[in-house]
Amino acid sequence: MTYLVTGAAGFIGFHTSMRLLERGEQVLGIDSINDYYDPALKHARLAELTKHAGFTLAQVNIADMAALTAAAAPHKIRRIIHLAAQAGVRYSIENPHAYVESNLTGHVNMLELARHTDTVDGMSYASSSSVYGGNKEQPFSEDQRVDQPMSLYAATKKADELMSHVYAHLYRLPLTGLRFFTVYGPWGRPDMAMWLFTKAILAGEPIKVFNNGDMRRDFTYIDDIVTGVIATADNPPSDPAPAEGVPHKVYNIGNNNPEQLMGMIGVLEQALGKEAIKEFLPLQPGDVPETSANIDAISNDHGFVPKTTIAEGIPKFIEWYKAYHKLS
Repeated sequence: MTYLVTGAAGFIGFHTSMRLLERGEQVLGIDSINDYYDPALKHARLAELTKHAGFTLAQVNIADMAALTAAAAPHKIRRIIHLAAQAGVRYSIENPHAYVESNLTGHVNMLELARHTDTVDGMSYASSSSVYGGNKEQPFSEDQRVDQPMSLYAATKKADELMSHVYAHLYRLPLTGLRFFTVYGPWGRPDMAMWLFTKAILAGEPIKVFNNGDMRRDFTYIDDIVTGVIATADNPPSDPAPAEGVPHKVYNIGNNNPEQLMGMIGVLEQALGKEAIKEFLPLQPGDVPETSANIDAISNDHGFVPKTTIAEGIPKFIEWYKAYHKLS
């Protein structure tokens, strides 16, 4: 079976593509390889993927519909896993147009591609826990209102869910949205706290601890996330009778076990054998103090059960980080 994976050079896209290749699938990877963070990391991920004969890369911007259509045309694509997006809450404050291009125009283009490709029978796509904004009720559950986003990034992700609902309604296209919570692990993103903290601690530089350390995150290890992503892709929602709804599901995908930021830093310090120099700062604009996932829906529908604790996952990230940077 052929899967189209957008954002294949990205963190989750790389691991998802690798898992599919290892089980014998064909993967068409789409990625623009932009410079939001160091493209060298993206090329290193792609070098691992291209070791598999079943992987094909198309360097395409999903906001370019003509190029996207041309890249997909030679392949009999059965399923789409759409993970490409402009990421980052804080970056959206500085560069709003990048989010409109990738997360709005790009998402519509992927919906159009899925709609007009006869062989496609389902698409899973990336949403975000950021859609919950300033909701006070924890853990976050899919039946809560999410109409008060606190960043443009969050607003674009909620817009993706709304547009997907429309396409599922009009064209009966099976779609699954995944509200990712804080994902970490080997080959992770350099703009995420785990990487930033590790780099600073090893260099003897201070780490920025926002909200004076009073933060909780649903840290979820990458291997657990990929298992959930592929489960939803392999089992698209069935099409109910029009009067009963649409073939569109939205799930939280997280660890259901929020950790104190200071606790995460403690595990990092232990894994690195070095204490962090901490610079305590107020909450950043657009950020929220806590994210916690209710994962009952994806667990019931797809058997998703995260297994990796931060005590297990953080040392694996540190091991990879040191190997990647050739550190002793």
